[in-house]
Order: sequence, then structure tokens, then C-alpha cells
Amino acid sequence: MSAWLWLLVPFAPLLGGVLLLWLRERCLPWLWLACVPALLVALQPPLALELPWLWEGVRWGSSDALTRAWLGFSALLWGCAAVFANSSLAGDPRRLRFWAFWQLALTGNLLLIIATDALSFYLGFSAMSLSAYGLIVHRGGPGPRRAGRLYLQLAICGEMLLLAGLLLRTHSTGQAFDFVTWQAQPIDNLTLALLLLGLGLKAGFWPLHVWLPLAHPEAPAPASAVLSGAMLKAGILGIWRCVPEADPTLAAWSTPLLAAGIFGALYAAALGLCAGKSKAVLAYSSVSQMGWMLMILALAWSLEQPSAALLAILLLFGMLHGLAKGALFLAAGMVHEGRLPRLAWALLLLPALAIMGAPLSSGAAVKYLLKDAWRESAFAAWAPWLTLASLATALLLLRALWLMWRDQQHASVRPPFGQWLPWAALSLASLLLPWVWPALREPLLSGLYPGGLWAALWPLLAALVLAGWVLRRGWRVPPRLARLPNPALWASLYLTRVLRQPPLPVPAIHLDRSRWRQRERRWNRHWERGALTLSAWLLVALLWLGWLW
Repeated sequence: MSAWLWLLVPFAPLLGGVLLLWLRERCLPWLWLACVPALLVALQPPLALELPWLWEGVRWGSSDALTRAWLGFSALLWGCAAVFANSSLAGDPRRLRFWAFWQLALTGNLLLIIATDALSFYLGFSAMSLSAYGLIVHRGGPGPRRAGRLYLQLAICGEMLLLAGLLLRTHSTGQAFDFVTWQAQPIDNLTLALLLLGLGLKAGFWPLHVWLPLAHPEAPAPASAVLSGAMLKAGILGIWRCVPEADPTLAAWSTPLLAAGIFGALYAAALGLCAGKSKAVLAYSSVSQMGWMLMILALAWSLEQPSAALLAILLLFGMLHGLAKGALFLAAGMVHEGRLPRLAWALLLLPALAIMGAPLSSGAAVKYLLKDAWRESAFAAWAPWLTLASLATALLLLRALWLMWRDQQHASVRPPFGQWLPWAALSLASLLLPWVWPALREPLLSGLYPGGLWAALWPLLAALVLAGWVLRRGWRVPPRLARLPNPALWASLYLTRVLRQPPLPVPAIHLDRSRWRQRERRWNRHWERGALTLSAWLLVALLWLGWLW
């Protein structure tokens, strides 16, 4: 395969956006094809593409497992969500605007994955982050505008922090932009803090998660699927690539990072149990799962030598969460507008059980690998927190499923086939993935013994018992917990009011327009005859000046 195929990965979605201007609605059913080049290079990667005519050191594409797997599951998720969106937004009068932002966000997401230099990564990351604003506010109204305003404010702050971190990292590595050089050079505390904040605002882990619970309930279901399943992972991918593989600075940050990940996993689950909308609960579930990925990063940073096992765990966990959470968000959109038959609910349980870590699922294999790495690390005494986080994850997803069941009680029509097919593909992926990928099949089979099965099953059973007891008692979320204040939203509104106020008093000058119009006409008559001559002499003077210089 030619190396130029890497160029099609980000430019195919851009081509789809150009076709929107020409073909308009006629090209909408085919926009999912923009993900095909990414799938092809993920399955059979060609040689990397050098593009020195763009800027020095730019290089797109890599054959390593991280790039291939990340690109593959992202392209699959975007493609399935595009097919779903073509059906769910068929009657939307603003769908062309939605698809324009969609193609730009897809371009940025694919570009940052295949980028091996910081400039390309930042270009893709910025295009994806800023274009996602159009997906969040698509429906219009006070709710989407409020969520979009908070998202855009934080996104711009994240862009500035990330740019500052990248500039410091470039300076410390001798003006090098490639990630290979960066991973071999030590990092200082300020640069690491800037990168964590800038990329963490997009990743959505605690305490940088405040935009997620507002954005997901307002965005269309396919936008929520890619926002949670693919775009959040860009922050984690950027952190992994911008920092060295092993460094004393990272080891010093590993303990507070692990504590933040554990607290984020539990705190987001507690807030999600108080939410009253299924998409809001799924948003808090994404924040909780980002806490899990933060724990994996902390474990990797605590080691003196790079760990291939923890890189594999991070990769597998990102794929599992991306595909499964995308399927759940699509399902939330389907039950909001239609009614699912009982057989479809059995299919809906697959991605939920995978995230819970139920036996024989991809989640069970990933958590089996994570527990082994946890026991061998310096944080083995913290293992009970991992079990508590598993219980919180199960409770949160059970509440999301119950809210979906409640939402569909008032619907009578069934969703169209254009929504069934991509949703079923993503739901089945969480079941079939361990059996087609040896990296997951081996740990899955290794956990099939009584002790391993019980360790994966008892948090789910405990969550089912607790949920059944709550339903039987008829317990409801207290109104005070259901309407918790949002300090981030208050700060966003305050900042908006401050920025709308002019910094200086507006001068109240009243001009006599008729008088100035008379002066303008007199000036024009004065220069009417000599304007051409004066212009010619000025041009000649400039040419002579250039020749003499």
C-alpha cells in the first residue's frame, strides 16, 4: 500500500465537507465512507508519510499497535454513528450545518491519532475541540446554548494551556517536534501540569469534567456517542505521547494522579446516581471511566521502566469504553424516540455488561489484566478501592438502563432500520472483540476459573441486589440531590456577563451626517481629475524604490 494513503485519512472527511456545499442532501447517506481509509490503514498500515513541505519534521502514520488500534476503533465508531445520524436527523432542517461540524470534528480526530509530531497533533486536536461546539449546540434553545457556552470557554482555556505546554516541551527538547524525541527526554513539573490541564479538559476526568454532564443531554445521540467514545480519548492519547515513558517527575506525580483517578471514579458515580436523565447518567459514567484510565496512567508512571503490559491495558480499556459507550449513547437516543422490543434489550445489555466487567466480556478481560498489574505495582495496598470502583460502575450503569426503560414507556413506534444496524454492530463488538483479538482472548480465558469468575461476578451481583432493594422500597432521589448547584455553570454565566460589559464608557458622539457628506463630495471633486495621474506616479515611485533597494 502506498504511503500517500495516510493523507486520505484526514482529507477524506474534508472532501465530504466540500461535497456538502455542492451535492447537499444527496451526499448525506455516503458520508460514512470518509472513515474507510482510516479502517484500511488500521488493518494494513503502509509506510509512514513524510511531509516536509508542510513544516519540518511532520510525519503522519505509524505501524505501532497504539496507532492502529486507536485509529481502528475510532473510525468504526465514527462510521457507525454517521449511519445512525443520517437516519435520526433525516427530518432536521439544520442537518447540513450539523454535518459540516461533524466532518471537521472527524478530520481533527483522525489527524491527531496518526500524527507523530506535536504540530500535527495540535492542529487536529484544535479542529476537533472547536468543531464539537457545533455538535453540542445543534438543537438550539437555552439548554444547548448554555452547555455549548461552558464547553467553548473550557475548550479555549484548554487550547491555551496545551499550547503553552507544547511550547515548553519543544524548548526543552532542543526545538524538536516529534514524539519519539519527546519520549526520550525528561519533563519538568510546569510542563507536565500544563499538559495535564490542557488535555485533561478534553479527557473529562475529575475535576475537569464539569462540561460533560451538561453537554451530553443536549447533544444529539450520535454526537454524544463520538464525543464520549472517541473525542474524550484524544486527551488520554495526547498525555501518553507527549510525556517520556519513564521519568522521576512522573513517578512523583503518580500517587496524586492515582488518588485523583480513584476519587473521580467514585465521585462521578455518586453524582450520576442522582441524575434524572439517562444521557446525563451515561455522561457521569464516562467521567468515572476516565478516572479508571487515569489510574492506568498513574500505574505506568510509577514504574522505573516502561511497561508494555500497561500500554496494552490502556489501549484495550480505551477501545472497550469507546465502542461500548458509543452503543449505549445510541441506544439512549433510540429509546427517547421509539420503543425497543425485548430481544433488543438483550442486545442492549451487552455493552453495559462489558463496561461492568461481567464474566466472558471484554471488560472482564481488561479488568483481569489491570488487577494483575495493580498487585505487582507499589500500590497493591490500594486494591480494595478498585473493587469499590467496580461496584460503583455497575450501580451507575444499572441506573442508566432503568432510566432508558422508563423513557420508552411512552413511545409506541420502533426506530427505523437505519438506526438498528449501526447500534447492533457496536453492541456486538463488545462481545466479539475478545474472541477475534488474541490480546483479549488470552486474559479472558485465563480468568475462567472459580476464583476469577467470582471476582468478576460479585460486584455485579451486589449492585443487582442493592438496585432491587432500592426499587422495592420505592426510594427516589431527594429533590435537593436532584438539583445540586453547578459552580462551573455559575462561573460561566458570570464570565459571560463580565465580558459583555465594555471596558470603557461608550463615547456618545453625535455626528452631523449631512455636513460630513458635503465635505466628502467636495473632496471627491477635488481629486477627481488628478486621481489617475497621482496613482500612476505613486506606482512608478514605488517601483523605483524597490529597484534601488
